Amino acid sequence: MSPVAQSQSRGIVSYRRPMSLWWWLESCAYSKFILREFTSVFVGIFAVISLFQVSAISDGPEEYAAFMERLATPGFTLLNGTVLLFVLYHSITWLNLVPTIVVIRLGGRRVPDGIIAAAHYILWLALSAVIAGILLLR
Repeated sequence: MSPVAQSQSRGIVSYRRPMSLWWWLESCAYSKFILREFTSVFVGIFAVISLFQVSAISDGPEEYAAFMERLATPGFTLLNGTVLLFVLYHSITWLNLVPTIVVIRLGGRRVPDGIIAAAHYILWLALSAVIAGILLLR
């Protein structure tokens, strides 16, 4: 028997505060939180498109060319632009959270949050530049 069923069989009734379906609109912080969680859907879409691209590459040059033609259609261009915006928001909000998660101490003193965040942003930009260089200079 579940704990809820046990408590009800003993006459114990738990209080459940009523909550609106739109609770997350009551505060800007809640709205940002829900938006950040929603961006995970677009991260998933990006991953699925990437998996289809890898599959097309493994199927040969003709299949990959057909896949790239499909990606060039207006619908996919709009989808990819939307995905890019949401993935950028997801990445930026994640990098803003890093100082909360990563605590670095040097000489017994905590490294300031701004330095940790800046280091992660610099690493993100550097890796993006390296990947762009590899893709554009082939």
